[in-house]
Amino acid sequence: MAGISASAVKELRERTGLGMMDCKNALVQASGDMELAIETLRKSSGIKAAKKAGRIAADGIICSRVEGGLGVIVEVNCETDFAAKNDDFVAFANSVTEKVFERRSSNLAALDFEDVREKLVQKIGENITIRRSDVIEEEDAIVSNYIHGNKKIGVLLAIGGGIDDELAQDIAMHIAAMNPLVVSPEHVSPELINKEREIYRAQAEESGKSQEIVEKMIDGRIRKYLAEISLTEQPFVKDSEKKVGDLCSSSGVRVVRFVRYEVGEGIEKEEDDFAAEVQRQLGD
Repeated sequence: MAGISASAVKELRERTGLGMMDCKNALVQASGDMELAIETLRKSSGIKAAKKAGRIAADGIICSRVEGGLGVIVEVNCETDFAAKNDDFVAFANSVTEKVFERRSSNLAALDFEDVREKLVQKIGENITIRRSDVIEEEDAIVSNYIHGNKKIGVLLAIGGGIDDELAQDIAMHIAAMNPLVVSPEHVSPELINKEREIYRAQAEESGKSQEIVEKMIDGRIRKYLAEISLTEQPFVKDSEKKVGDLCSSSGVRVVRFVRYEVGEGIEKEEDDFAAEVQRQLGD
C-alpha cells in the first residue's frame, strides 16, 4: 500500500461510495491515479453486478410521492429484508421515486440509474432491481397514498368530488389491508367473470341438482365473488357496517382509480439451505 495516502482512499470512497479495501486496492492497481482507479472500480462493479443479476430479488421496499393530482409509486427490490433496511438502499429507492415523479413517466428504461445501481450492488452485496412503477395524474381529483410501516405494501389512490384528505387516507389504508382488484363490479373484465363462472359451474354440477338450481347457485357465487374483489362493495375496514361505496356516496366523493403494490408479489422465490447460501456468497 506504499504511496497510497489515507486522504486519497477517503476521496475515492466519497466519490464512489464503495468500501475502503476496494478503494485501496483500486488505487494500488492504478498506481495512485484517481481517475484510473474509478474506471477500475466501475468495471469491477459491473462484473459483480452481472454475477448477481441472476439471483432472485424478491424483497425490497415500496416508495411513493404525491402532490395535488399527481402521484407515483415504485417498487425497488433486493434479496433480503436486511438489505431493504440499509440506508443507502432506501436512499436509492427514494431517488428513483423522485425521478419518476419529476418525469411523470413510469418508463423505467428511460431512467439513468444503472451506474448507481451497479455501485450499490457492489457495496451491499445483493442483486438490486428497479422492478416497476405507476403514475396517476388526474386534473379533477386528488391523489393520495399510503405506505405501510414496513414499506412492504403501498397504495396510490385518485379520488374525485369533494376533497377529503382524511377519507382518502382511510380508503388507501383499506385498499392496503383488503386488497381489492377493481374499483367496482363494472370494472371486472367479462373474461374473468366467464372464467370464474366455468369454475363454479363445474363445482355446482357435481351436486347433482337440477340445471335451474345450478344456474342460481352460479349466479349467487358470482355476486359474492364480485363483492369480494370490488372496492366499493367491500365492508369498510374501519366500520364493517358500511360499504366503501356507501361511505364515498355519503361523503360526495368517488374513487377514480387505484394501484396497490406488495413487495415481491408474483416473484417465484428460491428456497436455499444455509450451506448453499454461504457457498454462493463465497463464490462471489
